[in-house]
Amino acid sequence: MRVEIWSDIACPWCYVGKARFDKALREFPHRDEVEVVHRSFELDPGRAKDDIQPVITMLTRKYGMSAAQAEAGEDNLGAQAAAEGLDYRTRGRDHGSTFDMHRLLHLAKEHGRQEQLLDVLYRANFAEERSVFGEDERLVELAVAAGLDADAARTVLADPEAYASEVRADEREAAQLGANGVPFFVLDRKYGVSGAQPAEVFAQALTQAFGEHAPLKIVDSGATDGADACGPDGCAVPQR
Repeated sequence: MRVEIWSDIACPWCYVGKARFDKALREFPHRDEVEVVHRSFELDPGRAKDDIQPVITMLTRKYGMSAAQAEAGEDNLGAQAAAEGLDYRTRGRDHGSTFDMHRLLHLAKEHGRQEQLLDVLYRANFAEERSVFGEDERLVELAVAAGLDADAARTVLADPEAYASEVRADEREAAQLGANGVPFFVLDRKYGVSGAQPAEVFAQALTQAFGEHAPLKIVDSGATDGADACGPDGCAVPQR
């Protein structure tokens, strides 16, 4: 069974939601039969790379809330993260474009390190003091921490077109599926779970989707020996 997760590194609920989903998956009896694929979604698509501002400032300008309201929201998120065992800096974080991070996540996917890089990026953005925005070498360091080659990461970051089409394809697909926010979880293209739901909800969704994951049904002519085919031992040779 495949689970696809659309998320953004700048999304605090994606950070919390991943922890809750991971908890449900760890306790799922068929977890070894579940493939998890992370898809790209930008909260601020098209944001310039050098457009970086404090999170509190971004919240007040984008949502029209007061600084006190923005700070209260961050405090609530910090408590939600702590309940999942996550570190979360409620003050002093900044916000910027995540496009390059998503491009690196597609590189990581090709090398089987997507999950590791996503975890590293989340922790760096939400728990560490040094910003993840604006400096390519910061992203290179994080890519290396996730097990990727430094030169490969630098090559991607130096070419704005590298994996750009893959990021945009993920975002178009999210729109086609009706996802207008993240995190958004799609289980076997049958069930969708929106938001950072409790682990119990994810557990229920996994159980239901897996229960309907029917094995492949073979259709043939009913002949005793089956039709001619090729396999590991070679190809069937027609007999006269």
